[in-house]
This record gives sequence, C-alpha cells and structure tokens, in this order.
Amino acid sequence: TYRGNHKGHYEAVEVTYDPSKVSYKELLDYYWVNIDPFDAQGQFCDKGFSYLSAIFVANNKERELAEASRQKVVKQFPKQKVVTPILNTSIFYPIKGEESYHQDYYKNNSVRYKYYRWSCGRDQRLKEIWGDRAISK
Repeated sequence: TYRGNHKGHYEAVEVTYDPSKVSYKELLDYYWVNIDPFDAQGQFCDKGFSYLSAIFVANNKERELAEASRQKVVKQFPKQKVVTPILNTSIFYPIKGEESYHQDYYKNNSVRYKYYRWSCGRDQRLKEIWGDRAISK
C-alpha cells in the first residue's frame, strides 16, 4: 500500500504507449529532463528508497536504448555522477482502493501539486540541470 513499508520498492509509473506515435527513445529523452539524475537520496524534497530514480526495462532492446540514453547523460555531465540505474521490470503494483487519489494527483489537486513543485524547488532544479529542455508543466 502507499502508506505501508516501501522498503525495497520504487514509487513508479507504468507507461503504455503507441510506438507509431512516440518512440521508446523519445520517452527516455522526456524522462531524463524530468528528473535529477545525480540525487542518490531521492527526487527533490522526496527522499528515501522509494523515491530514487530508475528506468525499468522489459527486454534487451529497451535495455540497449536505456543504456545508450544513460551514457548520453553521463557524457553530457562528466563532472557529476549519474546515479539513475537501468533495472529489469518486475511486479508492478498499481494504486488501488482508498489510495487511488494519488492517481492523476496533479490534475485533481492542481493547486496543491503546483505548490508542492514550487516549495520543493523541482522546476528550479530541473532548469538548473537541463536548461530550456526542462519540462515545467
């Protein structure tokens, strides 16, 4: 559950996409500019194991593309350590029941979500890392 012990689990999203509309490589490019790949403690003001960044891959082709995208980031920032790992997918536990309010939180609680982003310094940090490529929606 969301409120339970998260030890050993990542808080993650499962992405289903149409490769005729967006490629896996494009999804990876979008992912990187939305995270801090150097934070080994979590993301922005969310700290702890479940908030670490990671890319989960389902097959060898995805792993190859994910590793190439990671190497691109490593080369772009030679003086910083990229800590985002590439991991095999495993069981995905979707949010259910009373915890479903977390789904689409940014839409259903837009004022609170915008305040959270601002108070955590998320957008400022992304802009610091990625410049104009940072996504701030």
